[in-house]
Amino acid sequence: MCGICGQYNFKGNAPVKPGDIERMARALVHRGPDDEGYYVSGALGLGFRRLSIIDLEGGHQPMSDQQKSVWVVFNGEIYNFHELRHELEGLGHEFRTRSDTEVIIHGYKQWGFEVLNRLNGMFGLAIWDENQKQLILARDAAGIKLVYYRVESGTVLFGSELRAVLAVLPERPEVDMTALNLFLRYRYTPSPLTLYKGIRKLAPATMAVFKNGAWREERWYRIQPRLFPTPKSDTDMVEELLDVYKRALKRHLISDVPVGLLLSGGIDSGLLLGLMSLYGASWPTYTVGYGKSAYKDDELSDAAETARIFSARNVPVELTQDTFEQSLPNIVSVLEEPIAASSIVPMYFVCERACHDVKVALVGQGPDELWGGYTRHLGVHYGSYWRNIPDWLRRGVESGINRLPRNETLKRGLYSLNIEPRMQRYQNVFSIMPGGAVDSLFRENLLLQGAGDQICEFWRDLEPEMQGTDELGGFQVLEIRSSLPDELLMYADKLSMAHGLEVRVPYLDKEVVEYAQRLPASFKVRLGQRKWLHRRVCEKFLPPTILRRKKRGFAVDVVDQWFNGSLNSRMSSYLLDSSSLMFQFLKPQAVRCLLDDHRSGKNDNHKMLFSLIVFEEWLRMCQSTGCYAET
Repeated sequence: MCGICGQYNFKGNAPVKPGDIERMARALVHRGPDDEGYYVSGALGLGFRRLSIIDLEGGHQPMSDQQKSVWVVFNGEIYNFHELRHELEGLGHEFRTRSDTEVIIHGYKQWGFEVLNRLNGMFGLAIWDENQKQLILARDAAGIKLVYYRVESGTVLFGSELRAVLAVLPERPEVDMTALNLFLRYRYTPSPLTLYKGIRKLAPATMAVFKNGAWREERWYRIQPRLFPTPKSDTDMVEELLDVYKRALKRHLISDVPVGLLLSGGIDSGLLLGLMSLYGASWPTYTVGYGKSAYKDDELSDAAETARIFSARNVPVELTQDTFEQSLPNIVSVLEEPIAASSIVPMYFVCERACHDVKVALVGQGPDELWGGYTRHLGVHYGSYWRNIPDWLRRGVESGINRLPRNETLKRGLYSLNIEPRMQRYQNVFSIMPGGAVDSLFRENLLLQGAGDQICEFWRDLEPEMQGTDELGGFQVLEIRSSLPDELLMYADKLSMAHGLEVRVPYLDKEVVEYAQRLPASFKVRLGQRKWLHRRVCEKFLPPTILRRKKRGFAVDVVDQWFNGSLNSRMSSYLLDSSSLMFQFLKPQAVRCLLDDHRSGKNDNHKMLFSLIVFEEWLRMCQSTGCYAET
């Protein structure tokens, strides 16, 4: 795990200044405290910061072949590099290191762009082809790693984090109003946008190619999942998925440094620990919680019990409400882009503790999106039954529900399921508030018409992957390729690398994802039970007491409670103070109405209010560092 950056003047071929590349790399020193490297030649400059995980002595970057015709800077891990190396050696390629980076170099020389489809791993990378004067930037199919870039006047600047690009900008970028509108709808900014106008991030499974004075962005991974032709018995399917999980987990344990696990009290990370116990013992695990005194259903004791079952070491990390309030500004700064998920605070602190013992930690993200673990999956899966109810009956039920106080999730869900066009239906399921209500928060003439529908344009490129999928499968494509990488995986990368910790996601192994996409919805949601097949595998490792535990993630319920409490103190001042920076873009009275309705119990607006506070923290961070221009 590392940090990459660079510049290519692809139009005028003006020489790159080495000092600029050094400044970009210095902005990423937290991602790579072990080593640094540079390659500057004419119009191209590459920079690198390294966190050494595999081939500690021989993995220096930028790395090239012996002829210096292909150069690579690479952030991430390639889990099938041993198999690819063996294949390439059989084709006559000679290797000088044990590094997975060198496999990318020789793979590109052998297969060109197709090398990306052969990689099973997480990566944000840049490949420089000296002979063709071509630069390729690429992000892995699951979007676990990030690549930000800015193109202007024939120059591209890129980096693993925004701060690398911002380090050499001649002027401060403005806030992108379309991106802000999407952030307020979804609590994250979907690729390819960022809140900085003119700075983009590659969407998962896409690449940007710069050559002959021009550039293009395209999808390099175009899988079209097809359901398995002959269904097997449930018993066979459980055994088959278990074998897939075992292979993926074994690949993710490849490391030359210590490996641990971020353990919650739930079944997903619990299953990971059970699988890890097949390949080792006394694994170090780390759990964040709040103690029984603060929260009677706390994760710490649950996770400790899971660790005890598998003879693992468990390190608890206990947080307080004061910690939550005081740490939020720093965490928003680390994220660079605002993300209003309540789990960002516990994630930051569990990574901070884990990095004292290990350099690599596995995390149990992915099964909810792959196997249908959220309440919204029940609505999507059974939504056709609702749409087939006679109009008169459906209107009566809706009228009764709409009169209920709060219950915003249920109200939005019913509204969304009534929408016939597939993409628009999915769009509304994801949104935390109706689009018109979000638009009404903005000051006059700031927002372009249809800004909130821009996400459907971004999703259009995913339609081929959705062909042939059932209703739930189509929705999951958008989760796997959009919401999961741009929200959960993005903050996992930033918050872990802030502490020099590499987080790996075994459930998003290429083989696991492609297997799940080939199964019909009946293996994901069955008789109202979510993650049906995944849970059957969990039963082989976990006792009923764990399987019956309420889903909590990193105890986000208590963070939500703390936030509601904080609305009566410091945080409410952000929403009420007319001098708050957010009111350059938003109407103060509209925001106050959201707060009043929330406090009165009329509506549950805590998600939107938390989004606004995170946005305000981001604006204050930007102002203090000179990172954005006022409108």
